[in-house]
Amino acid sequence: MVILKSPDEIEKMRVAGRIIAEVLDSIKKLVQPGISTLDLDREAEKEIYRRGGEPTFKGYKRFVSDSPFPGCICTSLNEEVIHGIPSNRKLESGDIISIDIGVRAEGFCSDTAITLSVDSMSPETERLLSATEESLYKGIEKAYPGNRLQDISYAIQQYVEDRGFSIVRDFVGHGIGRAPHEDPQVPNFGKPGRGRRLEEGMVLAIEPMVTMGSFEVAVLKNGWTAVTVDHSLSAHFEHTVAITGNGPEIISKI
Repeated sequence: MVILKSPDEIEKMRVAGRIIAEVLDSIKKLVQPGISTLDLDREAEKEIYRRGGEPTFKGYKRFVSDSPFPGCICTSLNEEVIHGIPSNRKLESGDIISIDIGVRAEGFCSDTAITLSVDSMSPETERLLSATEESLYKGIEKAYPGNRLQDISYAIQQYVEDRGFSIVRDFVGHGIGRAPHEDPQVPNFGKPGRGRRLEEGMVLAIEPMVTMGSFEVAVLKNGWTAVTVDHSLSAHFEHTVAITGNGPEIISKI
């Protein structure tokens, strides 16, 4: 069931959105060779609580795993697509890292993700990150009342595939509100003019996951981390977007 949000509820979601944007802005400055993903996780947790929020990922349990997620943030490196678990692994020059953050504040959630390079990256890797981020905004541009859900999906897929990259199909975006994951699912691939009609008051976490090679993924034995089966690099960008009478509003930003 899709839960429409009132203007007052969306305002509460903006609070959570500002927190995750500020926290992400803080921890991305720490992304450099030698720092561990666990260090990033601890810093994010400290900053979330300092701002009056709480992390929605820590302790979260999904059907793919019997074990709750142990981290405050997801830290996915290189061929890891999503749900990378923070650890003592240290970042190295040339790595890319996707950082996914979810926060609850005033009873409502917001979610965001970004992929960053560590120190340096090749031109092809730069193209991957650029295409993934730009595809997110192409999808957001379609988030108007009266459009169809897969108008968002198609815009993302077309932009990515036109640039020679692949869209992950096993994981999708989602609705968001009091719970971190709500209906509807928001695929990053589809046909225009299909799917549920978008309405004012819907809030969506739109999150393209893009690979340099095949779109096929597998989940590791930890039950959480999804990786590309061909070990190609993967990028992930996400925003929480409210559908208003004036069109889409990104609420996961400062």
